[in-house]
Amino acid sequence: MPELPDITVYIEALERRIAGAPLRGIRVTNPFLLRTAEPPVAAAAGRRVTGLERIGKRIAIGLEGDLWLVLHLMIAGRLHWRPPGAKPPGRRGLAAFGFPEGPVVLAEAGSKRRASLHVVQGRDALQALDPGGHEVFEIDGARFGALLTRENHTLKRALTDPRIFSGIGNAFSDEILHRARLSPVAMTEKLTPAQIETLRQAVRETLAHWIDRLRTETGDDFPEKVTAFRDGMAVHGRYGKPCPDCGTAVQRIRHASNETNYCPRCQTGGRLLADRALSRLLRKDWPRTIDELERMGRV
Repeated sequence: MPELPDITVYIEALERRIAGAPLRGIRVTNPFLLRTAEPPVAAAAGRRVTGLERIGKRIAIGLEGDLWLVLHLMIAGRLHWRPPGAKPPGRRGLAAFGFPEGPVVLAEAGSKRRASLHVVQGRDALQALDPGGHEVFEIDGARFGALLTRENHTLKRALTDPRIFSGIGNAFSDEILHRARLSPVAMTEKLTPAQIETLRQAVRETLAHWIDRLRTETGDDFPEKVTAFRDGMAVHGRYGKPCPDCGTAVQRIRHASNETNYCPRCQTGGRLLADRALSRLLRKDWPRTIDELERMGRV
C-alpha cells in the first residue's frame, strides 16, 4: 500500500500537472470504485482544481465549490499519467480523470477491487474520511510518547494504526523499527523514555529520507514505479537477505497477507520471533535464536 512518502510524491507530481486546471470529466469503468452517490460524480466536471491534500494514505483533490475527490489506493491501486488522446484504461483501469494536459488514470492490479473514490462536499465531509492519525512531523516528543503509550500494543501495531499516526504502513514501519533497533513485538507500555525518543527520531528520519529519495528518483516525471519493495530498504521485503548493518539474515513473521521483516541481531537481541505457521508446525524443533537457526543451516 502506498504510504506517506509515496503519497507525498504522488501529490507533488499531480500539483505540477493539474493545479488550477479544469477537470473535463471522470470516466469510472468499475462500479465498485465509487463509494458515494451524493454529490454525483458528474458534478465534478468543469470545475478547476484548487488544491491537493494528503488525508492519511488518501489523496484528496479539491475542486471549485469545495467539492473533493478522495482516492484511497489501498494495496494494489496506482496512479498513472497519460498524454492527451491516450487510449482508455485497459482491464486494470478503474477510472480516468480528464485534464487538458492528459488524463490521470487509476488502475489496480489483481482481481480484488479495494481501491476507492469518494466524492464529498465541504471540509466537514472531507474530515469525516480522516481516521484521525497525527502527523509525525507536526508533534513534539511529549505528544508522540503520549500517543504511543495511551494503549498497550506491539510497536508494529501502534505505528501502523491510522488512528494514532498518519500515513505509516507495513513497509515503512519495518524500516523505522530497524533504524530504531527495536523489536516489532515490543509492547508500548514497556518502552523507556529513551527508547520512545529513539523511535520518534527513527520515524522522522526514515520518512524524511524516503521522501527525499523518491523525489530525487522521480524528478519531474510522474511516479510510475510505486512499490512497497524498494532497493535500498534495510529489511522490508528482504527475508533471508543480509541485514545491511550486521549481515545477519533478515527474518519474518507472517500473519494473514501481511509480513513483518526484522533483523534478529539488531532488533531482538538474537531472539527469533515466532512465525505462527512454522512455530506451530515445528513445535519443540522451532529454533529460539538466530544462532540456533544458523546451526541448523536454514539461513
